[in-house]
Amino acid sequence: MNHERDNHIQAVLRLEGERVNRWLEESCREAQDLCPPRLLASMRYSLLAGGKRLRPILCLLGAQLFNGSAADIQPMAVALEMLHTASLIHDDLPCMDNDNLRRGKPTNHVVYGEGMALLAGDALLVWSFEQIADGLSRKKLPPARILRALAYFATAVGPSGVCGGQVYDSDPESQKDGAAFVQRIATDKTAKLIQASLVCGALLAGAEGLPLAALESYGLHLGLAFQIVDDILDVTGATEELGKSTGKDATQGKKTFVNLLGIDGARAAARDETEKAVEALRDFDDKADLFRELAFWLQDRSR
Repeated sequence: MNHERDNHIQAVLRLEGERVNRWLEESCREAQDLCPPRLLASMRYSLLAGGKRLRPILCLLGAQLFNGSAADIQPMAVALEMLHTASLIHDDLPCMDNDNLRRGKPTNHVVYGEGMALLAGDALLVWSFEQIADGLSRKKLPPARILRALAYFATAVGPSGVCGGQVYDSDPESQKDGAAFVQRIATDKTAKLIQASLVCGALLAGAEGLPLAALESYGLHLGLAFQIVDDILDVTGATEELGKSTGKDATQGKKTFVNLLGIDGARAAARDETEKAVEALRDFDDKADLFRELAFWLQDRSR
């Protein structure tokens, strides 16, 4: 374990996570008079429940790599966490994974009921697009950048992204056997949104050409490594440390990297994806060192 690296990454995540949390709380305060109180309470419950805030932080870092400002990227960062939270609320519903623990707390439907949880997830999903379309326009960014980032975000979320990945993950009639299918689930369900988090921040900062393509490749491999480690932790991790139920994948017969390759094989696959992520940054100078450190930190994480 590299303690110096780990301390550095944890300090960055803590600092940027606190910034994201302030933005999320601010968004919820601004919505107090705009929607039914109980709906907002349900949305707040999951949105402000904690978590790594990895996706909005990646968005900020992606912009920073191309000299973008955090203030300009704020609406996109907030939108990413809203969308991610919406996907978690829906994923936990009885009609999906039927889970009762998320981020160390009872899941949304356990507290607010299935109907309200469904609506809270829907509202957060739509709110994320409002943040991008309205919030970014107030930042006076070039419209072309906003449209490119919005389109990239929508693709990562929709039928060829998170929604499609959830279908492959949960619908028996849509499932197949083999490594390619397991990789397809991980790519669509997890990696594309992590990739979009980086790319959308970079697009808003004006990135283009080969540097943007390199960051895009990094994001894809980072996202795949993240999901492989998630599969491993579902078997090896503790519920108390992870803040969510473990052992679900085996109980529900999920098609995962552990199921396909075993623990050792999955760990090797995570290392391979991490190495590919780092290799994608080969033409960047030391400005990208934080991204390299982050890839190894996520590979070695225990929660």
